[in-house]
Amino acid sequence: MRIVPVSLGNRSYQIKVGSGWLPRLGAECARLKLGQRCAVITDTNAGRLFAKAALKSLAASGFDPVLITVPAGEKSKCLALVEKCHDQLAAHRLERKSFIVALGGGVVGDLTGFVAATYLRGVPFVQVPTSLLAQVDSSVGGKTGVNLKSGKNLVGAFYQPQLVLCDLDTLKTLPKREYVSGLAEVIKYGIIYDAVLFAQLERNLPKLLQRDAATLRSVVARCCEIKAEVVGQDETETGLRAILNFGHTIGHAIENSSGYGKYLHGEAIAIGAVAAAKLSRTVLGLPSGDGERVEKLLAQAGLPVTIKLDAARRKKLFAAMRLDKKVSHGEIQFVLARKIGKVLWGQKVPAEAIQAVLP
Repeated sequence: MRIVPVSLGNRSYQIKVGSGWLPRLGAECARLKLGQRCAVITDTNAGRLFAKAALKSLAASGFDPVLITVPAGEKSKCLALVEKCHDQLAAHRLERKSFIVALGGGVVGDLTGFVAATYLRGVPFVQVPTSLLAQVDSSVGGKTGVNLKSGKNLVGAFYQPQLVLCDLDTLKTLPKREYVSGLAEVIKYGIIYDAVLFAQLERNLPKLLQRDAATLRSVVARCCEIKAEVVGQDETETGLRAILNFGHTIGHAIENSSGYGKYLHGEAIAIGAVAAAKLSRTVLGLPSGDGERVEKLLAQAGLPVTIKLDAARRKKLFAAMRLDKKVSHGEIQFVLARKIGKVLWGQKVPAEAIQAVLP
């Protein structure tokens, strides 16, 4: 077991990484002294596998849980489902001392966090991420939100969980494509913050692809440590936290312009990361060898590294980039790398340079 603290004053909490956490969910929530009534928000995939165990654990610790299930997939991150969740929370008579459990991947965590932030002007919530991507990234740091037709995560709030329980056993059931998608965010942490981690991933990728328990525990905990360090210094993304967006400017635009669901989040981020590495060479002088290592590791993980764009798709992609949250004064801004382990945020890149790295 590994415990990673997220230090944010009175909003501080712990990330617990290891096996067997889901059956102990109720006991962990009892330690937080939360209200008796609670809700578990999950999706059709995670709910089928884990809802029974979560509800059983909560009931055994004296809680009165209700299950709310949403359709699986990125399209569930929408305001219509936020309203439906609010209505079900009200029907179950959740109060301000009640709490909500997010049980699932990144979509469930983002949706549930925003529901928790906005119901009764804020009720406590606990993250139980069941995908690799959610365990290493989206469950930590308090970014919550939903999509609009015009862009990804354009409605949301910074709202921290009370606890994050990363039960590595849940990753055993993850479909290969979903698991590999999560590796894009794992590799990103090495690129932006930790060259030693990146080198370890190069060496240990076969074990990671086999879901070796010890390797997973070490990697997930290290990714959580990096995110906790960054968020602890910049909770609301006024500076340093922007480095977590490496590959996301183009990646989010790929997700949006292709129609949510065609590319998984990690797949789009992998393509965006390779493009960002190429831009980094042009703008910041990233050594060509570092750029090649980034592309090679992502490809060896089984992730896509290029995208074919005709004129119409290219136009849609650039329109989506201009609606990104990171646009400032109408200018698209990027996180770019000086070398593996060191990046700069807020980099303005000419449109023709972006065009050049997108075939």
